[in-house]
Amino acid sequence: MRIIAGKHRGTNLLSPEGLDTRPTPQRVREAVFSMLESGRFGTVLRDRVVLDLFAGTGAMGLEALSRGAERVVLVDNHPTALDALRANVEKLRAEARTQVRSGDATRWHDRAQVACGVVFMDPPYGSEAWVPALAAALKGGWIGDDTVVVIETDKRERTGIPDGFEVLDERNHGRARILMLGRTSDEAEVGA
Repeated sequence: MRIIAGKHRGTNLLSPEGLDTRPTPQRVREAVFSMLESGRFGTVLRDRVVLDLFAGTGAMGLEALSRGAERVVLVDNHPTALDALRANVEKLRAEARTQVRSGDATRWHDRAQVACGVVFMDPPYGSEAWVPALAAALKGGWIGDDTVVVIETDKRERTGIPDGFEVLDERNHGRARILMLGRTSDEAEVGA
C-alpha cells in the first residue's frame, strides 16, 4: 500500500499483518480523491483540516496530507493500528501536520478548532458505526456547512441517511460502497 499522489507520492505505508483492518484499495482511493479534487465540491482538501475516523493505517488521511491538506487528525482505537499510524506519520516526517488520537470514533468528544474540509469514515463492514461517528463529529464541530463526509461501507449495507445530510455522490467499487455526504442545513441532528 502506497501514497498515490502529491508530496509523498510512492511512499509505502506500513500495514501490519494480522491487523483486523481492511485498507481502502488503491483504485478506490484514486476514485475518491479524483472526485474530491475535481472542484465539484469546492476546495475541500488543499489547506484544509481533514479528519480520518476509523483510520486504520491512515491511508486516506495521509493521502490527503500528501495532496495538500493543512493538517490531518487520525483516530483509531486499536493498539496495533495506532502503532502503524504513528510509524506511517514518522515515515512521512509529518508529525507537525498530523495528530494521532486514540479513541472510539462513535463516542469521540474532542472539539474541533475549525470545521474540516473532509471527514473520512471507514468503519468495520456491517457495523453501521459511521452513524454514531457522524453524530460525534457533528457535535464536536468537525463538520461544517461545506464539509464533505466520505464513508466506505459494504455495498450491501443500506443504512438510511440521517436528517440534515444529503448524498452528494454514491458509487460502488467491488464490495465497497462510497458515500459522499454534505449538510443540508445547520439544523442537522444525527441520532437525536
